Amino acid sequence: MSQLQRIAIAPSQLQAGEISLTKEQQHYLARVLRLREGDRFIAMDGKGKWWLTQLVGEQGQVLEDLVVETELPVSITLIVALPKGSGFDEVVRCCTELGVTTIAPILSDRTLLQPSPQKLERWRRIAAEAAEQSERAFIPTILEPVAFSSSLLFANSHKYICEARGNLPHLKNCLQHQGQMTNDQELLIATGPEGGWTQAEIDSAIAAGFQPVSLGRRILRAVTAPVVALSLVSAAFEV
Repeated sequence: MSQLQRIAIAPSQLQAGEISLTKEQQHYLARVLRLREGDRFIAMDGKGKWWLTQLVGEQGQVLEDLVVETELPVSITLIVALPKGSGFDEVVRCCTELGVTTIAPILSDRTLLQPSPQKLERWRRIAAEAAEQSERAFIPTILEPVAFSSSLLFANSHKYICEARGNLPHLKNCLQHQGQMTNDQELLIATGPEGGWTQAEIDSAIAAGFQPVSLGRRILRAVTAPVVALSLVSAAFEV
């Protein structure tokens, strides 16, 4: 299966075992991937379903359902203060590869970037591409950017805010103390902007039930911290 190319489809494209391919998908399969009539590829709907599919004209004909076991056993939402420049592209790409469920970009007190609607479309496209590449069953949800105060309202089971300074417990140790989490439990991890969170942001997060944690003794860049946090989660929960 690993040799077959994967494409992400919308669930609405599949009707009675036939996948209606968009013009872009037809071009990608025929011109970019050089698939011919009767060649096989994998279609994934980004919601956990995969199908072994055969190219028939401008359609995909589903041959069989596939079982994919590439997801983390826990659901993880990442709150990420938007870094400057195009750094968030890399955050989306890497964290999708590492198994994130949802990414919530936020505007913190020290955020410099004011994203355009086109940015959100771009991030969602990057997530879809990274999910295909890393053979994930799910495409992560990328939420619209909101103020940090709005993101504190998430009702997740276990909430952590990563802080670079201070003598705080390491996220790794906190995760180990969780014991066996099930998939109906959700982790929520917040990572800060360049220059870190303000004290007011830390205080409001603690008031909303977040536990401040450390990612180690070094000061990490805003684009590195989410990747480190996700790596610790996968190390703790992936069998």
